[in-house]
Amino acid sequence: MDFNLQHTDPHSNARAGEIITDHGAIKTPIFMPVGTQGAVKALDFVTLKDDVKAEIILGNTYHLYLRPGIDILEKAGGLHRFNGWDGPILTDSGGFQVFSLAHNRKLKEEGAEFRSHIDGSKHMFSPERVMDIQRSIGADIIMAFDECTPGDADYEYAKKSLALTERWLDRCLTRFNQTEGKYGYQQSLFPIVQGCVYKDLRQRAAENVASKNAEGNAIGGLAVGEPAEKMYEMIEIVNEILPKDKPRYLMGVGTPANLLEAIERGVDMFDCIMPTRNGRNGQLFTKDGIINIRNRRWADDFSPIEADGASYVDTRFSKAYLRHLTITSEILGLQIASTHNLAFYLWLVKEARKHIITGDFLAWKRSMMPRVQNRIS
Repeated sequence: MDFNLQHTDPHSNARAGEIITDHGAIKTPIFMPVGTQGAVKALDFVTLKDDVKAEIILGNTYHLYLRPGIDILEKAGGLHRFNGWDGPILTDSGGFQVFSLAHNRKLKEEGAEFRSHIDGSKHMFSPERVMDIQRSIGADIIMAFDECTPGDADYEYAKKSLALTERWLDRCLTRFNQTEGKYGYQQSLFPIVQGCVYKDLRQRAAENVASKNAEGNAIGGLAVGEPAEKMYEMIEIVNEILPKDKPRYLMGVGTPANLLEAIERGVDMFDCIMPTRNGRNGQLFTKDGIINIRNRRWADDFSPIEADGASYVDTRFSKAYLRHLTITSEILGLQIASTHNLAFYLWLVKEARKHIITGDFLAWKRSMMPRVQNRIS
């Protein structure tokens, strides 16, 4: 993988670059639609490429390991051949899923022992095992195995957790360097900066990660319960340390406002389930604010979802029609809302890139912030 840093905004730390993988190039900043189980919910890949303009999607190691299973993925020739997506893929290591199974898992030095949420069967994720699984899945970018601490963790727990994550990282790197990709193309491993909301822990974690000289780096353990301002503070601290010539990936974040704030602070890559999950529940993100399409006020509003929207669905379908589909639980409603929200997120980061290149990102961002946070209904 190569990363070319092409422009930096003169008034902020916002950056525009390009990540080049064996499955194609990715222009940054970029938002990655979440395809947890090998598919982005309610959308096919033609829609993702042609209408959403997605350049890379995300899969999840935990879920793909459980279903369809590593044997099936290896027989298929990896996730790309199994699901038909021919662009870049990133896989999350499963650390966040293990974190979310707090009542059903046990952490120890060897790794994380957990029970499947599907059938209760017992499994063990060690750093080595997670590297092997991600080799079998075959994503272009894979993540180190870590413990994701909750945003309200106390200092001593966060410190102990970070130490475990750092030891696991060393084991991930060793296993990764001892093995090769299985399908004839290169994979890149990103370490993850943890440390909760504590400045000294984040600094220590970022310095340790930077010392590994990986091809890219991730920032984890944010947007997990801490205040937004604390999240932005941690991003600033970490990005002062992480190398500027490597892409920076903020994991699991977030709202359109979160993306703009993080781009200003030097983040290049994002993923979040919010656009698709919220879309399926009737919440639309638009250039002028947030719409709850279930509200009665849209029942006889025959205007487009968004007159100058980012996708064909915005001008083709009316708010009244989408409300009808949503209220009646028609599958088409899920498709339209998900297409719209993802297309808006991709439009937003591509507009940010455009303004970084022209040198007026900060002014543009200030004009956009009140708009994307406005609640229309």
